Amino acid sequence: MTWLIYIGITLIVDALRIFIDNYVSDVYFKGRGAVSQKLFYGYSVSIVSIIILAITGFDFSSFTPTLLTALIIAGIISSISGIFYFKALELDDSTNLGIFIQLAPVLYLILGWLFLGETISPIQLISFLIIISAPLLIIFTTRKRSRKIQIRAALYSSLYVLIAVISNLIFVKANTTNASFITITAILLISKSITNLIIVYSVPKWRRRYHSVVKHSKGKIFRPMLTNTLIGTTKEFVYRAALVTAPTVALASAVSDSSGPIVIFFMGIILTIIWPRFGREKLNRKTVLVHVIAIALVVTGVIILQNV
Repeated sequence: MTWLIYIGITLIVDALRIFIDNYVSDVYFKGRGAVSQKLFYGYSVSIVSIIILAITGFDFSSFTPTLLTALIIAGIISSISGIFYFKALELDDSTNLGIFIQLAPVLYLILGWLFLGETISPIQLISFLIIISAPLLIIFTTRKRSRKIQIRAALYSSLYVLIAVISNLIFVKANTTNASFITITAILLISKSITNLIIVYSVPKWRRRYHSVVKHSKGKIFRPMLTNTLIGTTKEFVYRAALVTAPTVALASAVSDSSGPIVIFFMGIILTIIWPRFGREKLNRKTVLVHVIAIALVVTGVIILQNV
């Protein structure tokens, strides 16, 4: 049952990571150029990953050129997905993003059907429709003047999930070797971090925006971002530990996917009550009801999907 503890830790730290990202994007970047945060994470995550490798030992005994290439590609793709993640956070709140992220199980099966020759049963198709109805519910219950922004946020969120799923599929395929999962994960994170640096440095407006925010915040922005570096890195390793120790990867994925939006929603409520400036979730009756229904749809769809 150790894997359940890992999943629980993953859900809590990942929800907190999303809220901190949302807070930094809204408070310091004020809805503009949040992607430039990737410059800081490019340096910080690289350093943390190298420290972890130094502590655990550089175990490259089972590495092959094919494995290393796959991890580098997965890291690059993961970094690109982060562009759309921050774009979505500029427009939407953390709870809504948590709902959209749950499109991942649908995309895993669709990509499996397209590229791996897997079949999609009628029950799976029904589960697709149930899961997709959750973000659609959020969009169509939004005020008309906000709906256009919500649709843009949905598009960015969907692109983030799609590209992240592709990266994860490459990682899972690469992880079939006997190489240490700590070493594999660290190499992927280093590849992702270096790509983060290249992306921000290659776009002058993002680079200037980052330096401007750091200057005007008088360095205060480093505290939440450094905290998120440690939280995000912890999530990467703990979640993969859950996948390794669970009876099956599908079982770990089912528990994580169905519980994620619930944890994010209720953490958002708690943070909004305790620290309104940090949580900043809308707690009116309509919003809470819509999110409860959306979460119920996601959980139902994911459970059906994982038990077919």
